[in-house]
Amino acid sequence: MREFDGLVAAVTGGASGIGAATVTGLRERGATVASTDVSAQADGGADLAVPCDVTDDASVRDAVAMVADRFGRLDILVNNAGIGAVGDVAANSDDEWHRVFDVNVVGMARMSRAALPYLASSPHGSIVNTCSIVAVVGVRQRALYSASKGAVAALTLAMAADCIDQGIRVNAVVPGTADTPWVGRLLEAADDPDAAAAALRARQPMGRLVTAAEIAHAIAYLASPLSASTTGTLLGVDGGMTGVR
Repeated sequence: MREFDGLVAAVTGGASGIGAATVTGLRERGATVASTDVSAQADGGADLAVPCDVTDDASVRDAVAMVADRFGRLDILVNNAGIGAVGDVAANSDDEWHRVFDVNVVGMARMSRAALPYLASSPHGSIVNTCSIVAVVGVRQRALYSASKGAVAALTLAMAADCIDQGIRVNAVVPGTADTPWVGRLLEAADDPDAAAAALRARQPMGRLVTAAEIAHAIAYLASPLSASTTGTLLGVDGGMTGVR
């Protein structure tokens, strides 16, 4: 299906992992896709690669304007850029708390407010935020990361309420543990990477990690014009981690 024909999407963190899979998935469905990322090395096959630091408001506004100027419109924003953190509530410094929230939460706010005027002009304006299962399920050694993703869930619902009168839908995808570069680095740093990988797989009822392509498919569903009545939804793609025991 090519339900995104004629539409323009911007994907933050689009150079790798879930972001790159989303770029590919949206393009396969007909969208013109810009990848914004702090890394200008790879673009995941995007139509346009734009350097963007979501912690810098000027960088964000320049990136959004570049996409809109290049393609004449912006219909879809995928707020995917994010960073991780490991440890219990005592493990991370104040600076690390501020850094993670600046990227994972305030970064989404910066991108969204810069994109809103363009999205409001679209007949299919849509924002999809990448949340995480740790927003709704307690997981060991993820206190800071969980807090940031809990904020993303709350932000998504608040934005959906605020944007509905502008015709902009706001939703979030809520992945379980995914096979991404960040998880790969966590496993490499473990004392026993094989045992750590087995534990992550066992934590999800399906017995495997979620793939980036599966998450990208869910993002495309939420962003699609065919989902015109879907807003304020937190869509789980978690291998059964939330609802299956």
